[in-house]
Amino acid sequence: MTKEELFKMMNEHPVMYVATNANGQPHVRAILMFKADADGIVFHTGVTKDLYRQLVADPRSEVCFACGKYQVRVEGKFELVEDMALKEEIVNHPSRKFLQPWREQQGDEAFFGFLQVFRMQHGKAHVWCMEDNFKPKEYIEL
Repeated sequence: MTKEELFKMMNEHPVMYVATNANGQPHVRAILMFKADADGIVFHTGVTKDLYRQLVADPRSEVCFACGKYQVRVEGKFELVEDMALKEEIVNHPSRKFLQPWREQQGDEAFFGFLQVFRMQHGKAHVWCMEDNFKPKEYIEL
């Protein structure tokens, strides 16, 4: 599979399972990814969330997308992104209408202080399906 095919699969199935580590204890949760492309895998969370604190403390992660008969797993490091243009893109995207009331209630300064964006660039992906269950893993650099 090519990188472009992987990005397409991830964007068509944007719920991703994110694994983090806190004090030696693994934590996994499903979140709604914003986008995946050549610039990386991007998602947002709130500054008060465990996910935010865990990734700031240890940015290493693996994410998993369930894409029909395939799983796309990507390992790498998330970085905190301080990019107001990207935050505006996220907030104004049709899939993120649920953020608008929070922005209106809190005002821009408080809202954009709360909204945190992470990006994983240069991840290492592999695709799993039942037919390939016992084959050695093949990795694709993203």
